[in-house]
Amino acid sequence: MELTLLGTGTPEGLPRPGCPCAACALSVGPRARAATSVLVDGALLLDLTPGAVLAGARAGHSLAAVRQVLLTHPHDGPAVELPPGLPAAGRVPDGRELAVISGHRVRAVPMDAPGTGYEVTGPDGARMMYLPPGGAPAGTSGTSGRRPYDVVLADVLGRPEALARLRASGAVGPATDVIAVHLDHDTPPGAELERRCAAAGARTVADGTTVAAGEYRPAPELPRRTLVLGGARSGKSYEAERRLTGYPEVVYVATGGTREGDAEWAARVGLHRERRAASWRTVETCDLVPLLGQEGPALLIDCLALWLTDAMDRAGAWDDAVWADKGAAELRERTEELVAAVRATRRPVVLVSNEVGSGVVPATASGRRFRDELGRLNAQVAGECEHVLLVVAGQAVVLKE
Repeated sequence: MELTLLGTGTPEGLPRPGCPCAACALSVGPRARAATSVLVDGALLLDLTPGAVLAGARAGHSLAAVRQVLLTHPHDGPAVELPPGLPAAGRVPDGRELAVISGHRVRAVPMDAPGTGYEVTGPDGARMMYLPPGGAPAGTSGTSGRRPYDVVLADVLGRPEALARLRASGAVGPATDVIAVHLDHDTPPGAELERRCAAAGARTVADGTTVAAGEYRPAPELPRRTLVLGGARSGKSYEAERRLTGYPEVVYVATGGTREGDAEWAARVGLHRERRAASWRTVETCDLVPLLGQEGPALLIDCLALWLTDAMDRAGAWDDAVWADKGAAELRERTEELVAAVRATRRPVVLVSNEVGSGVVPATASGRRFRDELGRLNAQVAGECEHVLLVVAGQAVVLKE
């Protein structure tokens, strides 16, 4: 089965007409994207967009052999004109199956948002899933227990949990080619777009690209250990969370614990919880070594600065005399145990930590001690991670990959 992506952008296209944002300003030339539309084996057209005939011609394909046109999402605004010679566009009712004269079988998959997803099986047995913009399968939608799709086209950045659901049901496997479509101006094009898609185990292609379902393609290499650094309110926690949104299960390890009577701290914790997927499980602990040593789902540890605060509390490191006597040695032992656990872990893990070495020098000896020890800890953990990011003003800068 051959899939030609006539467009890969949002229904409004990219750049959006009249939009002055930075992403739209950069989405010109080869980075411009028409509304997403897919031509399957030259015979089945999923989503009818303006300029479909011209888009097909640019990709080296004629639409003359199209036998079925199916729509996936509600079309706002004026009706899209049907090019001469194409059959009338329609929809398949949820859960129903359509046999196309070309030998393709199409099953409509119910969505949790307006629109219809389509599972297409080609005459050669290849299988693909196409999800509408902003859509995710409602439950497993009959995908559980069947072999994984060869290709999945989905709104990976807009609805990353859709990919998580498909992975949880076994519909997306290690060999599934996941392609991000319905791309909008929320993500700048270029390296940043590729990085965010790769973090979800997906890739992007340019308009006009033809993909062969089932063709061998190395899966995106996802780093097993990632360290995300940043200052206060830099967006480091959001960046770390975003890197795991495509995982079917995540354990969120909160090292801050609870603070009785502190309403402001409770509000901060609540904001973090609201951002997390409902399938994520939260563990509040600073005992990280056992967690890293266990088998299990991906870990998000937020953050190492609070872990270090707890470790220094236990070592009595704030007292100069205790620090000189045994505190320094005890803290060094705890740090070495954590670093060794990061090195040995088999679980995917994203760690968050504060970058504090660029600010004002603390006025107290204990403050300078904490700054120095956090700098050392960050450096040691970064040495054990395949991927290290520094988040500044919400922008992720790759330090190590």
